Amino acid sequence: MSSLATTGFVVFILILFIGIYLTLFRLPGTVIIFLDVLLYAFFTGFAQVGWKVLLFLFVFSILAESLDFLPGLTQAHKAPVIKKSLWGAAIGAAVGMIIFTPLFWGLGIWGGFFLGGLAGLLIMELFRQSRLRGPHQVSNRAFFAMIGQRVVKGFFALIMIFVSLSNIYS
Repeated sequence: MSSLATTGFVVFILILFIGIYLTLFRLPGTVIIFLDVLLYAFFTGFAQVGWKVLLFLFVFSILAESLDFLPGLTQAHKAPVIKKSLWGAAIGAAVGMIIFTPLFWGLGIWGGFFLGGLAGLLIMELFRQSRLRGPHQVSNRAFFAMIGQRVVKGFFALIMIFVSLSNIYS
């Protein structure tokens, strides 16, 4: 593998991590993952990732992003993207990777990154909510709806990454 190909693959993996990270903040991370895999497939001549896989990823991306618009989940709390929540999610993601990688190897890297990032984000949001006065605090129902929404969207992102990498490495 040439140094250019190695650099391209490293960028590909980093963008997958960025895609998972963006799903934590209700941003289109699954779209980023799909576009990343599409570009990878294009640059490798669709040798490792074919049209069926791309179609599967496209459908999963649409399903995951549509979660933001489902009637029951539109009532979910929309935690603001602030510096503290970004740092909390980043630190949580790093800790999650460190904890889960020895236990689950490759799956632990991705799952630990997501679960740790989610835990860090939730901790920071709980701290922020505890400082707010009664009428400005979010209800438990809305907070748990936010957690559920992010878990499902993150699970979709993890499935997309698993399918992509299993086709690339097989």
